[in-house]
Amino acid sequence: MSSPQQRLSSVANQLAAPGSARQKILAKNPDDVVITYLARTPLTKARKGGLKDTTVDDLLVSLLTTVREKSNLDPNLVEDVCVGNVLCPSSAYVARSAVLAAGYPVTAAASVANRFCSSGLLAVQNIANQIIAGSIDVGLAVGAESMSNNADGGAPEMSERITKHPVASQNSQPMGQTSENVANQFNISREQHDKFAANSFQKAERAQKAGWLEDEIVPVKTQIKDPKTGEVKDIIVDRDDGIRYGTTPESLGKVRAAFPQWAPSATTGGNASQITDGAAALVLMKRSRAQQLGQPIVAKFCGATVSGLEPRIMGIGPSLVIPKILNKFNLSKDDIDIFEINEAFASMGVYCVNKLGLDESKVNPRGGAIAFGHPLGATGARQVVTALSELRRRDKRVAVTSMCVGTGMGMAGIFVSEH
Repeated sequence: MSSPQQRLSSVANQLAAPGSARQKILAKNPDDVVITYLARTPLTKARKGGLKDTTVDDLLVSLLTTVREKSNLDPNLVEDVCVGNVLCPSSAYVARSAVLAAGYPVTAAASVANRFCSSGLLAVQNIANQIIAGSIDVGLAVGAESMSNNADGGAPEMSERITKHPVASQNSQPMGQTSENVANQFNISREQHDKFAANSFQKAERAQKAGWLEDEIVPVKTQIKDPKTGEVKDIIVDRDDGIRYGTTPESLGKVRAAFPQWAPSATTGGNASQITDGAAALVLMKRSRAQQLGQPIVAKFCGATVSGLEPRIMGIGPSLVIPKILNKFNLSKDDIDIFEINEAFASMGVYCVNKLGLDESKVNPRGGAIAFGHPLGATGARQVVTALSELRRRDKRVAVTSMCVGTGMGMAGIFVSEH
């Protein structure tokens, strides 16, 4: 499109009639932040799955190498890489080193974003904001976590000024306790938990059997160690391994409570997200730059926002932040084709879907973290890959991704597919 045509299109979009909010976000403008390539690794069971012996730096090197090779983008154009990660010690060293080892030049900078479960989406927002501000032209947003090698130790010891504060002290509560708090406060039964979780497994099973997930995944060449013999062998991991086929509410109903010390003790290993290893990455730039470079435009990033709430019920974060971001864009829930809401626990999933009055057919249509797993730093980026793949399959356009965030927050983003 020529420059005068771009300006006319921009003016026309600004003059769009009231009530055409969806049309506005579907419109194409030269300054849009767009995604030109995106992919994720398989998600595998922590300490048991195919990536259990793959450190987060090796996971990053593998994925970033694939991005460099498959994006058809000159790596010298990449100015910054933001990696969402929660658990890796010295993650800033790891991120920068992985970028270099993956074949990017020394001119490609790197940083780490950590807002717990939303870190991958925060990485997208950080890179997009730099592009909007003119700080960089091209960047990569990544999320990665090895929960096999970097365990979640929970909250650290904190000072009395925090432990004696009525709200700040809530951050010492384990995540399982916050799930039980949600179930207790909002009267979510064990049966509702198990029904929600079984639905997630069933949707994921259908998606995997139909081959839909292959559109999202790039394989990882790695090594795995046999825990019994110590034998190390080369493998290719190309498939999610946490999806439990044949799961029903009845089968989940037989799983014992994970947290019997907290009422109503409705959370189990079957209706909570799995601890998992995995990574996802996106290439971002302005539309005008993508067109100049001849890059395929996969989608547009419209924006993201956050909300805060009491840490003790952190799981309901999406119920607050989704209306907030819809309001920022003058959208209604009916304008959205897919909602990817991270399933940290079934308790929060049930609450958020009911509170927002969402059409369940639009929510996590390929299943969610209960079925796939929740590699903390990766999930926010993984959700984008999944949502955009499903939008293409359905020939739909608009997705909201959202997640609750430990310590009492919620985050959400809006993406438009341009398939």
